[in-house]
Amino acid sequence: MVPIDNGATPATANGHGAGKAAVAETATVSPGSESNGAQPEIDASRRKKSAILPLEVGTRVNCRWRDGKFHPVKVIERRKLPAGGPNDYEYYVHYTEFNRRLDEWVKLEQLDLSSVETDVDEKVEDKVTSLKMTRHQKRKIDEIHVEGHEELDAASLREHEEFTKVKNIATIELGRYEIDTWYFSPFPPEYHDCTKLFFCEFCLNFMKRKEQLQRHMRKCDLKHPPGDEIYRNGTLSMFEVDGKKNKVYGQNLCYLAKLFLDHKTLYYDVDLFLFYVLCECDDRGCHMVGYFSKEKHSEESYNLACILTLPPYQRKGYGKFLIAFSYELSKKEAKVGTPERPLSDLGLLSYRGYWTRVLLDILKKHKGNISIKELSDMTAIKAEDILSTLQSLELIQYRKGQHVICADPKVLDRHLKAAGRGGLDVDVSKLIWTPYKEQS
Repeated sequence: MVPIDNGATPATANGHGAGKAAVAETATVSPGSESNGAQPEIDASRRKKSAILPLEVGTRVNCRWRDGKFHPVKVIERRKLPAGGPNDYEYYVHYTEFNRRLDEWVKLEQLDLSSVETDVDEKVEDKVTSLKMTRHQKRKIDEIHVEGHEELDAASLREHEEFTKVKNIATIELGRYEIDTWYFSPFPPEYHDCTKLFFCEFCLNFMKRKEQLQRHMRKCDLKHPPGDEIYRNGTLSMFEVDGKKNKVYGQNLCYLAKLFLDHKTLYYDVDLFLFYVLCECDDRGCHMVGYFSKEKHSEESYNLACILTLPPYQRKGYGKFLIAFSYELSKKEAKVGTPERPLSDLGLLSYRGYWTRVLLDILKKHKGNISIKELSDMTAIKAEDILSTLQSLELIQYRKGQHVICADPKVLDRHLKAAGRGGLDVDVSKLIWTPYKEQS
């Protein structure tokens, strides 16, 4: 991502109703620095052949990445270059060791044609790839893996991957930033010939050309999201946007979010959701940092359906702030809450960190016995989430038919240190909000 001007410093989870809450607040990890381009010997079943152009979809080959090194890729799609010869194609490739967000179009000269391979045994390759990565590399990749589709069966997963295999929009301009996208987003057909879109950062309308955006900005009256400001602390504001009252904004937000979320599936039915849009404010207006959404009425006590921090604002604690804010709303509602299930690996990691910090901070300060029910009432965290968190930390035992919390101060300190910092604090005295059911 590239800042368009010098006015700011550059720095996540599924679709509403898709059944998965995830957090997108990680920096993109480049393919492993230890790779030198050499391919391991996998199996005698791998057959090498001289490169026949154009390369077929499914071909495996080494590709020079932006770090100047070669990395193994698989050709996902190809397209003919205009005014080119019969073999003049560019290729959409997937770096086989890494997350799909790194998939990209490359030119023929970036490919090492002497490394072309076919008939690869997928299981054998996966095993060798796993052995090839160091433990540190494997951990980094696991931490950014937000593709989890646990709710999809095998056939649905294949259909999803086929439909979304090629990233359609390469970059967007949003406010001061030009941002590289990560995933496919199903923009209307009239935008299928675009590789870059220009977003109004206030109303989120998107256009094909810079000139269109400039004309729009001269007419657009908005300087903040179209909703009620429910929180202001310094330069940080939160706006509540009703999907039914602001349908186009909600849909545009979904289109935008899908560019950075692999498993977002609902784009149009926004009437049943509230969007909480976090902004950094200055004299030019309120600039979107990220958002989360929640159902207006959830029978499962879900207090969050989707959460995302935009790439320029990641690694600043905003994702943790959004999670904490969702629980402060639950407290105002006098309800316990939990994120929509199932959680992706990254989503579970983020929430487990929040639950750990909140619960252990209370246990450190509390004198005497305390029950899981009391912890739930104090924090608005669902009892099942409290139980699973404490069990994962080995802080709970089952004695005489009931769960007993073992809160040794030294053990608590060790776990708190491992959980890391909590990010930005939510000052509840600055929250002015009426729960949806009480609104007239």
